[in-house]
Amino acid sequence: MPIWKRNLFVCWFGMFVAAIGMSQIAPVLPLYIQHLGVHSPSSIAQLSGIAFGVTYLISAIFSPIWGHFADKVGRKPMILRASLGMALVIGCMGFAPNVYVLIGLRLLEGVITGFSTACTALIATQTGKEHAGYALGTLSTGSIAGSLLGPIIGGFIEENLGFQPVFFITGALLLIAFILTALFVKESFVRQDKKVNSIKKIWEDVPEKSLTIILLATFFILTLGLYSIEPIVTVYVTQLTKGTAHVALLAGLAFSASGLASIISAPRLGRLSDKIGAHKVILIALIVAGIIYIPQAFVKNPWQLIGLRFLLGLAIAGLNPSVNTLVKKITPDALTGRVFGFIMSAGYLGVFGGSVLGGQVAAYLGIKFVFFIT
Repeated sequence: MPIWKRNLFVCWFGMFVAAIGMSQIAPVLPLYIQHLGVHSPSSIAQLSGIAFGVTYLISAIFSPIWGHFADKVGRKPMILRASLGMALVIGCMGFAPNVYVLIGLRLLEGVITGFSTACTALIATQTGKEHAGYALGTLSTGSIAGSLLGPIIGGFIEENLGFQPVFFITGALLLIAFILTALFVKESFVRQDKKVNSIKKIWEDVPEKSLTIILLATFFILTLGLYSIEPIVTVYVTQLTKGTAHVALLAGLAFSASGLASIISAPRLGRLSDKIGAHKVILIALIVAGIIYIPQAFVKNPWQLIGLRFLLGLAIAGLNPSVNTLVKKITPDALTGRVFGFIMSAGYLGVFGGSVLGGQVAAYLGIKFVFFIT
């Protein structure tokens, strides 16, 4: 097997598990906080929001910092640092004695992030141009699938095994990712930038500034749109079903449908971007995704919503890898880690912003307007 392909397989598994680790706490968080001794519904909601959001906010700050170190010491050491650190921190969440320790550990999880940034930079720099679109397209499915399937996996484990195994199993999988990376990922790294530059100096060295800003904004809006439905999906499915039976299952299917579609579609659209150009794939996928959001406001049953979410996933799969491919093409290798760090920060802010936006729009205007605005 070519080294780039072996690197891709290991990094895909790591990004999948890391994304699960970031998102699997969503469905069990309110229950776990109640288990830790908080019983007021308003306090549970408030603390759940803080515990969920703090990881993504802190990740947005630290992602460019770890991207800088990836360019300085290599991407593989950053993957090893993040996977081992997250394994330990997430495992410790199972032993949290109270909600404040849990929030502290979620904050620490945000600090030691950088796994996705390092994996993306490693694949981008260690894969030839002829395979870059396919490799980055495939890699993106790991993060997308993990983020979308994580809440379902977390809910399933909690329902069948209890709260603590959610954290222990995720920590164990991240430990496996650490071991696989140490044994099988190969990187030929030559440090090109000998001195530590400020963010201002790094920005001066970016050759395509306006296009980089556009790509940052695009990635932010993509994740904002993808996660805007997260706070409302269960409520919307409840409205669409006459009874309350299997609401959680149907909500989980609606949530994961776009992730499944992305896994199928992303490598194919990545190959297409290698042939016709990433900017053309982005343009078409944005138009299609924007159109597919609108009929989701008019569905009559959960299955129609699930079908449209699946179609949305097919379109969105062409966006993240195309953004990464364009970033690789316009960014010098010496700056790749740092620029991907900025891209990931935009994504983390989009996750947080999408969750807040969806909830607020649904509360003040109604659920249908979430789809119109997105």
